Amino acid sequence: MVIEQQNRHSAARIGEPAGAPVSLSFEGQTVVAYESDTIATALLAAGVRVFTMTEIAGDRRGGFCFVGRCADCLVVVDGQANQRACLTPVRAGMDVRMQRGHGAVEPEVGP
Repeated sequence: MVIEQQNRHSAARIGEPAGAPVSLSFEGQTVVAYESDTIATALLAAGVRVFTMTEIAGDRRGGFCFVGRCADCLVVVDGQANQRACLTPVRAGMDVRMQRGHGAVEPEVGP
Protein backbone atom coordinates (compact mmCIF):
# COMPACT_ATOMS: atom_id res chain seq x y z
CA MET A 1 0.00 0.00 0.00
CA VAL A 2 1.36 3.42 -0.95
CA ILE A 3 0.52 6.39 1.20
CA GLU A 4 0.69 9.74 -0.52
CA GLN A 5 0.91 12.96 1.36
CA GLN A 6 0.34 16.38 -0.02
CA ASN A 7 1.84 19.48 1.47
CA ARG A 8 -1.24 21.47 2.28
CA HIS A 9 0.53 23.67 4.78
CA SER A 10 1.08 26.98 3.12
CA ALA A 11 1.95 30.07 5.06
CA ALA A 12 -0.15 33.10 4.36
CA ARG A 13 -0.45 36.40 6.13
CA ILE A 14 -3.75 37.02 7.84
CA GLY A 15 -4.83 40.65 7.94
CA GLU A 16 -2.58 43.61 7.40
CA PRO A 17 1.03 43.25 8.56
CA ALA A 18 2.24 45.74 11.14
CA GLY A 19 5.08 48.08 10.36
CA ALA A 20 6.67 49.35 7.21
CA PRO A 21 7.95 47.04 4.49
CA VAL A 22 11.68 46.25 4.57
CA SER A 23 13.93 44.15 2.33
CA LEU A 24 16.44 41.53 3.41
CA SER A 25 18.25 38.83 1.50
CA PHE A 26 18.08 35.07 1.96
CA GLU A 27 20.67 33.06 0.08
CA GLY A 28 21.22 36.08 -2.17
CA GLN A 29 17.55 36.53 -3.06
CA THR A 30 15.58 39.59 -1.98
CA VAL A 31 12.77 38.94 0.49
CA VAL A 32 10.21 41.62 1.29
CA ALA A 33 9.21 41.58 4.95
CA TYR A 34 7.57 43.90 7.48
CA GLU A 35 9.06 45.48 10.59
CA SER A 36 6.85 43.27 12.79
CA ASP A 37 8.20 40.04 11.24
CA THR A 38 10.75 37.65 12.58
CA ILE A 39 13.10 36.10 10.05
CA ALA A 40 11.02 32.90 10.16
CA THR A 41 7.69 34.62 9.48
CA ALA A 42 9.21 36.62 6.63
CA LEU A 43 10.75 33.53 5.04
CA LEU A 44 7.60 31.46 5.43
CA ALA A 45 5.48 34.23 3.92
CA ALA A 46 7.94 34.33 1.00
CA GLY A 47 7.55 30.59 0.42
CA VAL A 48 10.86 29.48 1.95
CA ARG A 49 10.47 26.19 3.84
CA VAL A 50 14.10 25.21 4.55
CA PHE A 51 16.23 27.33 6.91
CA THR A 52 18.95 24.89 7.96
CA MET A 53 20.52 21.54 7.08
CA THR A 54 21.93 18.94 9.46
CA GLU A 55 25.67 18.42 9.33
CA ILE A 56 25.98 14.66 8.81
CA ALA A 57 22.85 13.54 6.96
CA GLY A 58 22.09 16.83 5.25
CA ASP A 59 18.47 16.69 6.40
CA ARG A 60 16.58 19.86 5.64
CA ARG A 61 14.89 21.68 8.49
CA GLY A 62 12.43 24.54 8.36
CA GLY A 63 11.48 25.15 11.95
CA PHE A 64 9.66 23.03 14.48
CA CYS A 65 8.55 24.81 17.63
CA PHE A 66 8.83 28.46 16.52
CA VAL A 67 9.24 29.59 20.14
CA GLY A 68 13.03 29.36 20.49
CA ARG A 69 13.30 25.95 22.19
CA CYS A 70 14.71 23.83 19.36
CA ALA A 71 17.47 24.23 16.77
CA ASP A 72 15.45 23.61 13.61
CA CYS A 73 15.38 27.23 12.47
CA LEU A 74 19.02 28.23 13.00
CA VAL A 75 20.35 30.58 10.33
CA VAL A 76 23.44 32.69 9.68
CA VAL A 77 22.64 36.41 10.01
CA ASP A 78 25.18 38.92 8.73
CA GLY A 79 27.92 36.30 9.14
CA GLN A 80 26.92 35.29 12.67
CA ALA A 81 25.85 31.63 12.90
CA ASN A 82 23.31 29.97 15.22
CA GLN A 83 20.68 32.71 15.14
CA ARG A 84 17.12 31.52 15.76
CA ALA A 85 14.97 32.66 12.84
CA CYS A 86 11.83 32.33 14.96
CA LEU A 87 13.07 34.89 17.52
CA THR A 88 15.20 37.28 15.47
CA PRO A 89 13.37 40.39 14.24
CA VAL A 90 13.98 41.43 10.66
CA ARG A 91 15.75 44.65 9.83
CA ALA A 92 16.36 46.31 6.50
CA GLY A 93 19.38 45.05 4.61
CA MET A 94 20.17 42.02 6.74
CA ASP A 95 21.88 39.10 4.97
CA VAL A 96 20.42 35.75 6.01
CA ARG A 97 21.97 32.47 4.93
CA MET A 98 20.93 28.86 5.37
CA GLN A 99 22.94 27.28 8.14
CA ARG A 100 24.62 24.00 7.31
CA GLY A 101 25.52 21.94 10.33
CA HIS A 102 26.68 23.46 13.59
CA GLY A 103 27.20 26.90 12.21
CA ALA A 104 30.68 26.88 10.76
CA VAL A 105 30.77 29.80 8.40
CA GLU A 106 32.78 29.43 5.22
CA PRO A 107 35.09 32.41 4.71
CA GLU A 108 34.20 34.62 1.81
CA VAL A 109 36.67 34.53 -1.03
CA GLY A 110 37.08 37.83 -2.72
CA PRO A 111 39.52 39.96 -4.61
